[in-house]
Amino acid sequence: MRRDIRICGKGGQGIMLAGYILGKAASVFHEYNSVQMQSYGPEARGGAARSEVVISDEEIGYCGLYSAEYMMVMSQEAFNKYTDDLADDAVVVLDPDLVPHADMEDAYEIPVTRLAEELGNKIVANIIMLGAFNEVAELVPEKALRDSVKDSVPGRFIELNMKAVDTGIEYFR
Repeated sequence: MRRDIRICGKGGQGIMLAGYILGKAASVFHEYNSVQMQSYGPEARGGAARSEVVISDEEIGYCGLYSAEYMMVMSQEAFNKYTDDLADDAVVVLDPDLVPHADMEDAYEIPVTRLAEELGNKIVANIIMLGAFNEVAELVPEKALRDSVKDSVPGRFIELNMKAVDTGIEYFR
């Protein structure tokens, strides 16, 4: 089993953190192997950003993506820039408010920004999206994802982030 995953959006949305949490969930809190790579434009905050994660139950010989089989998208610019190598049957999860021109019939849509505002802090939109993405794509066990979130965010934000991951998971249940 090998899963090639792309998480993309704008700098400042927590794209790198989401990739880090997912890779950590796979390799620290579950028995998979994982690698995570990231890139963003020179403008950093506000420019297109992506985090790519490979998860496998075997050793990973090639750290890059062969093609994006799973993609979580949080900005129109990132969608436009990073969909050129999407697999034909890719699982795509996006926020329709942030990616209004996706032109994909089979994409899963979740209004993460609105849901984050309902939780009282837009900063957890990435964690809501990550919970939803994992629920749809079944990338890592839920417990591993929850443990990774808990282990990866500052202590004073654990409760808010756990509510966020639960919100994303529950959205697609």
